Amino acid sequence: MRQGRIVYQGNTKKGNEIVIRYPIPEDLKAMTDYMNALSLEQTFITFQGEQLTLKEEKKYLQGILKKIQKREAVKLFVFHKNQLIGISDIVMQERTSAHVGIFGLTITKDHRGEGIGKLLMELVINEGITHIPQLRIITLGVFANNPIAYGLYKKFGFIKLGKIPGGIKHKNKYIDYISMYKIIK
Repeated sequence: MRQGRIVYQGNTKKGNEIVIRYPIPEDLKAMTDYMNALSLEQTFITFQGEQLTLKEEKKYLQGILKKIQKREAVKLFVFHKNQLIGISDIVMQERTSAHVGIFGLTITKDHRGEGIGKLLMELVINEGITHIPQLRIITLGVFANNPIAYGLYKKFGFIKLGKIPGGIKHKNKYIDYISMYKIIK
């Protein structure tokens, strides 16, 4: 798969121009800044204030680019005016679970509510089905105090598998962690 391949160009519900494409090595600084901003916000991700270094993110980015090349992952970046505002991916598990992909989706605070999450989810799932031949099941985890994400996942056909009471610590409170899945093939 070609690095940087554009999968969508158009406008959000609010009329903002966006480009959605695969990552390239030159995205390193933008990706690091993006993740660190989300972490400081303590949004619904596993990072809750920690700051990543360029070295850490470089290792991660190199690894994900290899997985994309080997057809073991899809990862899409959303840019508005050359600023990274969203990331979504499906990354395949290994060995006996090599047919199961883990889904992730994040959008910056200033661009939530523009329909980007829905569009990005649709594109990532379609890219996964098209480019990851072993993909059979997609799983995800969602914080129970994030009803917007939970509702979006249900609309896309994800089924609640179960929940772990207090399975996530979010903003110093223990929150239920909901596991969901979708069978592809």
